[in-house]
Amino acid sequence: MPQIILTVSCPVRTGIVAAISTFLAERGCNIHDSSQFTDLENDRFFMRLSFMSEQGKSREDLSEEFAAHAQTFGMDYAFHDPCQKMKVVIMVSHFGHCLNDLLYRWRIGALPIDIVAVISNHMDYQKVVVNHDLPFHYIKVTKANKPEAEAQQMRVVQESGADLVVLARYMQILSDEICQKMSGCIINIHHSFLPSFKGANPYKQAYERGVKLIGATSHYVTADLDEGPIIEQDIVRVTHAQSASDYVSLGRDVESQVLARAIHAHIHRRVFISGDKTVVFPASPNEYASERMG
Repeated sequence: MPQIILTVSCPVRTGIVAAISTFLAERGCNIHDSSQFTDLENDRFFMRLSFMSEQGKSREDLSEEFAAHAQTFGMDYAFHDPCQKMKVVIMVSHFGHCLNDLLYRWRIGALPIDIVAVISNHMDYQKVVVNHDLPFHYIKVTKANKPEAEAQQMRVVQESGADLVVLARYMQILSDEICQKMSGCIINIHHSFLPSFKGANPYKQAYERGVKLIGATSHYVTADLDEGPIIEQDIVRVTHAQSASDYVSLGRDVESQVLARAIHAHIHRRVFISGDKTVVFPASPNEYASERMG
């Protein structure tokens, strides 16, 4: 029996959980995992269920039959096939640590995605990508050709059928048009410092200021630079005894881990956008079990 994931978002009302549970039970569906959250501040209810249909109901049939319930509660909903890998385009510039990490996780099955293309504004990682039998697209970006370059990038995304774009240290600012067109479908990674250091050599600046914690933030991309809804964050402690190069090494490690975890949550339909923030449900044991088996 194939597993099915149902995601639901709707205004807060009484009886939502009962309606969903009853609907599935009446159709012989056995719920294996369920998470829910009520965001009173934004008046939104979120739910993610993983279940199996013991009567062999298809996702299409369930979706059609669920429409009336969804209309009653004003739901945005979808029935997903967790075995269908999300198609991903990765974009990268000069720094390859996140790209290499994602390629490794993809290769061993720890990150169950379908990488359909890698786009870069530099040639640094062409050989690495091609050696993985993946399409590599070199698209040079300058102030003069930025609109044309973005049009090329969007053609790659559309022609490859990508569901998600990952900025794996892609050091170009995307236009407002692309951010709006792919809202909730572009994930970025950047360093996190307190106080904030911008511009060149942020890790060197952090070292010179004696920062004790360095970290990384992964978020959805919006028109506001590095201010989109946060999906995942982490930190690592550093001391006065470590060098600026140590800061860089540790920073790259935490960036890679945070980005991978953010992508993992997104592809398993565990992330919901609620206003300017996200609701991220914890991973179920079934996710990791299926990836180990794969």
